[in-house]
Amino acid sequence: MEIERKFLVSLDEIHLEDYSFRLIEQGYLSTSPVVRVRRDNDEYYLTYKSKGLMVREEYNLPLTKESYEHLIKKSDGAIISKCRYLIPYLSYTIELDVFRKDLRGLVLAEVEFPSVQEADSFVPPSWFLKDVTGDARYQNCNLIDGLPQNV
Repeated sequence: MEIERKFLVSLDEIHLEDYSFRLIEQGYLSTSPVVRVRRDNDEYYLTYKSKGLMVREEYNLPLTKESYEHLIKKSDGAIISKCRYLIPYLSYTIELDVFRKDLRGLVLAEVEFPSVQEADSFVPPSWFLKDVTGDARYQNCNLIDGLPQNV
């Protein structure tokens, strides 16, 4: 079970050079249900995600590099590329995604929680601008169509 909130952020108060990052590339074999293939540095996964915004089932299966390279060619739409920074905050880890290529300029933070109650009571840092957890346009599988409009 994945319990996660998602936020638009400002980079004005954060120094990314203080944190390590991973390069992530992902494509979608299906968006309903979500079936994704991902390269995370030198690791490869096939992921299934159920419906939902803040709470949903998620299953990750390891892939070989060869399997990933075969499957990514079958993905729907654009391939998403991003740098993911891991930033400690209180007892949590902020996964800060700085998108590249077609989604350049988009920066999203995700925070995972052990319970819905903890997610609901989370107080984000000041550099989190807007909670977009309930806005499906910001799910990665919907970003393959480009940046959300009229935000």
